[in-house]
Amino acid sequence: MLRRDRIGRAVMEAWPLVRTTCVTQKTDMSLNLSAVQRIAHLARIQLSSDEMEATLSQLNGIFALIEKMQSIDTSHVAPLTTPLAAATDVALRFRDDKVTEADRRSDYQGVAPSIEEGLYLVPRVIE
Repeated sequence: MLRRDRIGRAVMEAWPLVRTTCVTQKTDMSLNLSAVQRIAHLARIQLSSDEMEATLSQLNGIFALIEKMQSIDTSHVAPLTTPLAAATDVALRFRDDKVTEADRRSDYQGVAPSIEEGLYLVPRVIE
């Protein structure tokens, strides 16, 4: 597994703690080296001091972008039903929820090795 994938997973595991601490208390979302060490520990990777500094810089850049996006007032923006609705008028095509095929259950179960009360019986796999 790539080191970046493991760091990403560890960041996602640590995100609820970061979000709860920083967002609810309206504090800066930047991390410090001890947080990067904790994330590296969660990802089960060994980082050199140079890699820790680089990772710290990258993660703080990501959190700065998140802070910037959270500062935008979106109360006047209607939710999209599809991403295409932002560019064009998209009519959602709903169909009636009705049966369009004949019931062929008995045909399918006729070739099954064993059935009981309309259910397929299979050999036990786990003891």
